[in-house]
Amino acid sequence: MNKKPIWKTLAASLLLLALTALTVGAWHADVALSLLNSYRAGTLTAERFRYELAAFNLGQKNSVVPLDSRVSPLDGMTQVYVPEGKFLMGDPDETGGKAPAHTVYLDSFWMDRIEVTNSMYEKCVAAGSCTLPTSVNPYYGQWVYRDHPMVYVTWFQAEAYCQWAGRRLPTEAEWEKAARGPDGRPYPWGDTPPNPRLANFDQTLRGEAASAYRYPLGASPYGVLNMSGNVREWVADWFAADYYQHSPSINPQGPAAGTERSLRSGSYNEDAKEIAVYRRYNHDPKSPGLSRGFRCAQSAQ
Repeated sequence: MNKKPIWKTLAASLLLLALTALTVGAWHADVALSLLNSYRAGTLTAERFRYELAAFNLGQKNSVVPLDSRVSPLDGMTQVYVPEGKFLMGDPDETGGKAPAHTVYLDSFWMDRIEVTNSMYEKCVAAGSCTLPTSVNPYYGQWVYRDHPMVYVTWFQAEAYCQWAGRRLPTEAEWEKAARGPDGRPYPWGDTPPNPRLANFDQTLRGEAASAYRYPLGASPYGVLNMSGNVREWVADWFAADYYQHSPSINPQGPAAGTERSLRSGSYNEDAKEIAVYRRYNHDPKSPGLSRGFRCAQSAQ
């Protein structure tokens, strides 16, 4: 049995905590914990440590300034403004399948800047408007993970939260426009392939979600964070693989009925292709998961 002596584990813990405090601040204890878990598993390398720090955008200026923003009084969520107009929805290189490119017009709306976090969801539970996540959620109720995306919630729990907050789940079309803007880019930040400074996906070596506030360099044209990778996000629409073939060109709301709901974004488990903003996912709305979270939207009118 290859077990590390306790003094080595303690020494590693103190060193990682010190390095984390010096580089990104003691407030981000989840980073030290993630690195410590990697050390215990024998997978901690200089590359792994470097990728963890890359998520903070150290030494670089954020290039995206939202057109407008406001803060929700109920949960403290910052919402960013997405203006009305047309955008290219779907994959420009696809003519069939689940995501063929087509032009859509949307009215203006507000989108949550980040995924709903554990601490935000706790406020809804305390207010009696949300139910607890499943018991297998290892992050909920833990201070160190307060800013991590709320996961292990069903579509119905996500919908209930948004209603409590005075918002709603975004439509697929709203989600995609907030992620890519009007220029048809494949990723929120543009055409550059994903890397560990831009998104949390399979190349970051994390194997789990990161704080919803991380990866500012990967912001969308409207300043929305983590719309590629980190966790998949429930949206309002029922899912139909052929919906794009006959969907309305103005404010599409998704099929009238179905058996599965749509999700967007990809997650920390997916590769670069799977976290493109036009990728579509579908799942049983009654089924929660460790890599499934959500954010809310609100009509501007």
